Amino acid sequence: MASPGLLVQKFGGTSVADVERIGHVARRVVATAETGKRVCVVVSAMGDTTDELLALSARVARAPHPRELDMLLSAGERISMALLAMAIEEQGRRAVSFTGGQAGIVTDTLHGKARIVHIKARRLREALDAGRICIVAGFQGVSTEDDDTTLGRGGSDMTAVALAAALGADGCEILTDVEGVYTADPRIVREARKLATLSFEEMLELAASGAGVLMPRSVEVARTHGVPIHVRSSFTDAEGTWIGQEVAVTDGMEQPIVSAVAHDTSEAKVTVGGVPDRPGIAARLFRPLADAGINIDMIVQNVSAEGVTDISFTLPKSDLARARPLLAEVREALGAEALSEDDGIGKVTLVGAGMKTHPGVAADMFDALADAGINIQIISTSPIRISCVVRATDLERAVQAVHDRFGMAEASSVREELASS
Repeated sequence: MASPGLLVQKFGGTSVADVERIGHVARRVVATAETGKRVCVVVSAMGDTTDELLALSARVARAPHPRELDMLLSAGERISMALLAMAIEEQGRRAVSFTGGQAGIVTDTLHGKARIVHIKARRLREALDAGRICIVAGFQGVSTEDDDTTLGRGGSDMTAVALAAALGADGCEILTDVEGVYTADPRIVREARKLATLSFEEMLELAASGAGVLMPRSVEVARTHGVPIHVRSSFTDAEGTWIGQEVAVTDGMEQPIVSAVAHDTSEAKVTVGGVPDRPGIAARLFRPLADAGINIDMIVQNVSAEGVTDISFTLPKSDLARARPLLAEVREALGAEALSEDDGIGKVTLVGAGMKTHPGVAADMFDALADAGINIQIISTSPIRISCVVRATDLERAVQAVHDRFGMAEASSVREELASS
């Protein structure tokens, strides 16, 4: 006899922010289990607990040791998992909580941004087969050296999708305080509309470009293992946004050219000026940053003049402090003339699978920004993405201008009709 279906549900910090909301989540989980499905739940820390723990660590140490910081931060999710398990038991269903390590999540040894190496899910499978609802602490695991590790901001998404893949789940629900993925941030664009469907590729580009709904790494894992993701509200039963394989053409009507516009203020721009223009210089510049685990996003190199050039790139603001000494050493080693940083930038990104076959999208985006009087500093593209770095003070106007130029408020309703037909 085949085992009943399995669903992984992830509840974010706002969903478990207090006792009342934990009770609501417990009732929702129990209702899912009563449909006959086996349920594995991943929880984030309650409300702002992670930020509060970070602030607490800053009060006792200027630069907390990464290992001890992970030990501290992993406590937040453990509180949530235990309380939710108790609340579910109170509802009359059997539940059991697991830390990341107890759930078999094994990571590499990089504290703060650990990556999952593999998942030994034996204990979870045994509990699920015994009819228990499993509650797993998100955002954490145990390294190959048996130390507690955390997966980085948004790491509970990664936990949920990875567990769904390891357990062979039917899908993964990401339940949060929004009803799905929108054509833009509704706090900036009032007429933004919820999207019914997105491809993995589109969602990955949006997540990597600042859309805070999902951790980019979680979308990569979902795409690799074919795990359907349903982003929906934890406070209503409304259908959310389904993320999966690319939406097919329906009844001769094509998918809209663009899907959404994202924005990001988490990056800073660094410029290394007067760099000798010869082979191998870029490698020598970026290798130390890569070895330190610092991710570089956009890169632009100016045309060489008199044997020297300028190289500008963006990186997370949170990594600036670690990058500064490395860049200072590289500047001296390369004989570069100048080194500057700018944390007053923002990135606006247009995403849509239809860009692959429709010329002129980039020109239309640049026209929209020009008409709004917004200067572009850096441009980066992929087959389904165009990103522009602008001043942070211009970012909200940039998002609105691009959203308006491509008529995404109307295009989203067309897409929803296609998806439902």
